[in-house]
Amino acid sequence: MSARLKLTLSYAAVVVVSGVLMLTAVAVYLLRYVPDTVEFFPNRSDLTRAFIPAVVVVMLVLLAIGLGGGWLLAGRMLAPLDRIGRAAQLAAQGSLSHRVALEGPRDEFRDLADVFDSMLEQLEANMAEQKRFAANASHELRTPLAISQTMLEVARTDPHRDVDALIDRLQQVNARAIELTEALLLLSRADRRAFTREIVDLSLLAEESVETLAPLAGRRAVTIDVGGDAAHVLGSPALLQQLITNLVHNAIVHNLPEGGAVTVRTHSRPEAVALVVENTGADLPAHRVATIAEPFQRGAERARDVDHAGAGLGLAIVQRIAQAHEGSLVLTPRAGGGLNVTVWLPHPYPGVHGFAAQA
Repeated sequence: MSARLKLTLSYAAVVVVSGVLMLTAVAVYLLRYVPDTVEFFPNRSDLTRAFIPAVVVVMLVLLAIGLGGGWLLAGRMLAPLDRIGRAAQLAAQGSLSHRVALEGPRDEFRDLADVFDSMLEQLEANMAEQKRFAANASHELRTPLAISQTMLEVARTDPHRDVDALIDRLQQVNARAIELTEALLLLSRADRRAFTREIVDLSLLAEESVETLAPLAGRRAVTIDVGGDAAHVLGSPALLQQLITNLVHNAIVHNLPEGGAVTVRTHSRPEAVALVVENTGADLPAHRVATIAEPFQRGAERARDVDHAGAGLGLAIVQRIAQAHEGSLVLTPRAGGGLNVTVWLPHPYPGVHGFAAQA
């Protein structure tokens, strides 16, 4: 049975049972005071014979009222669910732009419809972002494959080809394809939030990332200054390590040709935990800074080298990892040139500040 039929039968049952109880009360408490002897007219038997047909008619009327009224009331009550069901059916067919937009007073059905509309909005936004990202990713992945194919075709027709140079070039192209694939997988992992969480100290992760990237900074004559407070957060150590590594790497390669500097600081504020990475470099206009966290965007044009293949996913990965940890990424141009990047992450326990002092 449908929910509407179940509600109808329930309403009708309530009405009929109420009527039976009322009529039973009349029969029990009133008819017992009427003598059942031939000396009295009408006596109890006469009233009973007259009362039963009327009871039957009343019960049939009550049953009809219960069924008809219950059917109408159930329809009105379930109408919002019908609208939500139609919206869900359209969403299942791929149309995410439809909204329930339920009107009327705020009740349980209105709250359910609003939550469903919010879910549709989020799904529509995620679907649009995934389509755009998939188109960009397919374009980026097609490029190294096309380059490899062209190089192999040229080498096949060139009898005087330099095999060693061809192998080196193919290795570089293949390394870039691997780097881009790993970045895409990392983005997918962050988006799905498929990771376990534990308490980690950003200051220790920052020191580890700086130590790992110290040779790269040395080759580029970039000095790195790392320090700050103990900053505990709840998250994935691997993903947070990747977040800091991407920021420090980005700060090194997007720096001055000689004598550049990178500053890494961790702070434990009352409202949240902050990781700040600042680097010197070229002047960046505000409108350019607002877009460099998008996938496949680059902060400045530069020649690609062994240290920086230029996939354009570094800050995009940082932003997705921060969002997966309920955090945010703030980019601001640095006075005098360069970039200031601040990652805000929540404290490991809501309402508890100074966790580092207690740990």
